[in-house]
Amino acid sequence: MATLPELRKSAARRLTSPFMTMLSKSPVTPDALTWIGLAINIIAAWVIATGRLIIGGILVLVAGLFDILDGALARFTKKTTIFGGLLDSTFDRLSEAAIFIGLLILYAPTGDALMVAMIFLAMVGSFVTSYIRARAEGLGLACSIGLFTRAERVIILCLGLFFDQILIALAILVVLSFVTVGQRLFHVWSQTRTKKQ
Repeated sequence: MATLPELRKSAARRLTSPFMTMLSKSPVTPDALTWIGLAINIIAAWVIATGRLIIGGILVLVAGLFDILDGALARFTKKTTIFGGLLDSTFDRLSEAAIFIGLLILYAPTGDALMVAMIFLAMVGSFVTSYIRARAEGLGLACSIGLFTRAERVIILCLGLFFDQILIALAILVVLSFVTVGQRLFHVWSQTRTKKQ
């Protein structure tokens, strides 16, 4: 039976394959797609901050597509670079931060302390989830496992925006992000324990 990372890769391939031939023949580079994705997320954050949640959700989804396309194009054209990977990871974090800041701008003036706290917790959970993988891989350890990666976070957040159920979406993000943190910490611990033995 396929593992969760394998299912994610398969879904990403199915989603991106129709675009690869066209993009590979165009002057568009993988790094350009990364920049476009960040720009769309910043626009989405501004739209969310103004209360237009459905439009914001659509923009976040579109940005998510660019986030998948940049890596897919790099692999398809055999133009993967160390810096390209770093740029992509950095812009992913900036994109997530932008969306959460957009939500803060929207909800902070209402004085809703619970909502503000949930936004911060979701941001921390998202960042720590990604940090553990980056730090582990920097140490030469595999760490692609986890119930809730960036793709799932984007989908849940978009559903919350579409249906104006931000608090529920944030609660799911917080719980499952920290579950993933636990999974990844345990996975890395298991690898280091095995290596010591």
